[in-house]
Amino acid sequence: MLRFQHTEYLWAFTLLIVLALAFTWVTVWKRRSIRRIGDPGMVEKLFSGYSRRLFTVKFILIFLAFFFGVIGLANLQKGSRVEKITRKGVDVIIALDVSKSMLANDAKPDRLTRAKQLVTKLMEKMDNDRIGMVVFAGNAYLQMPLTVDYSAARMYLGSITPDLIPRQGTEIGEAIRVSDEAFNKKERKHKALIIISDGEDHQEGAVTEAKKALENGVVIYTVGIGSPTGSPLPDLESGGVKKDNEGKTVISKLNEDGLKKLASTGKGMYLQLLNNTDEVVEALADRIDKMEQKEFGENVFTDYNSYFQYFLGICLVLIVLEFFIPEGTSRKKTNILPGIQKAEAA
Repeated sequence: MLRFQHTEYLWAFTLLIVLALAFTWVTVWKRRSIRRIGDPGMVEKLFSGYSRRLFTVKFILIFLAFFFGVIGLANLQKGSRVEKITRKGVDVIIALDVSKSMLANDAKPDRLTRAKQLVTKLMEKMDNDRIGMVVFAGNAYLQMPLTVDYSAARMYLGSITPDLIPRQGTEIGEAIRVSDEAFNKKERKHKALIIISDGEDHQEGAVTEAKKALENGVVIYTVGIGSPTGSPLPDLESGGVKKDNEGKTVISKLNEDGLKKLASTGKGMYLQLLNNTDEVVEALADRIDKMEQKEFGENVFTDYNSYFQYFLGICLVLIVLEFFIPEGTSRKKTNILPGIQKAEAA
């Protein structure tokens, strides 16, 4: 199994786009400047030692050095030792709402970030439980199957954004169905589903799916994130707030009634998350700990080999190569005046 130990450094890959755009702009600018002076072929001959090819080679070396440097900083690792770990706990699937309404900031800094902080803290108290993740908006899918590999779970959690599901909506019913299918169908207990959502614009059928999941032994807990009074939705394109067709500010409100009904149907409990993350974590962890537990074993990687040194080494070699490659070739200065005088005499 391959993984990056420090996924936060992978955001630096976006700077590669900036480098590519800068190179393109400089190249276009140079070509336009040469055309203004005169015939491109003749003008380039007048520049002593200029080489477009070497300039391109130097950029490619810098580009690749940056690429390998980022991989080195993120520390690519490969699992080297697998052990079967026996635990006693509960199977927990977290269904996380990733619709655009989760970008509202009544829960600071925004609902989705606050929800991810909740999941991170909850995992710190679930060392003996298996955890899985489902993300949903207009539809739902299983992002991570049940596992005891919490490092992988944190990596998956960090990659969750509203862009994962382009179709908008709040299909809680679909999220419950997908989560129910991810559990062991042969068991009728030891299963908990935690739904984290603002409950806004949810479709019908969620209660029906909750009843089916309960029949399969799934206890449903719901966490309503946000406030009933609501908050304006940010417009990522304009940088302001989202407006409707009449020019009014769109307000996203927490739908507590729907989430409370799901928790009641699933024999669990409802909690509101705003700025009380620790309280919600403690309440959920306490309820999960009180559930009947089971023993299960799973093969997990307990040791990893790091390969950052190879990528950083390649990065250093490329930088040294770029340093010693000149931007142009050395040429002897040629006097073109005699040629011009002969042409005038003829």
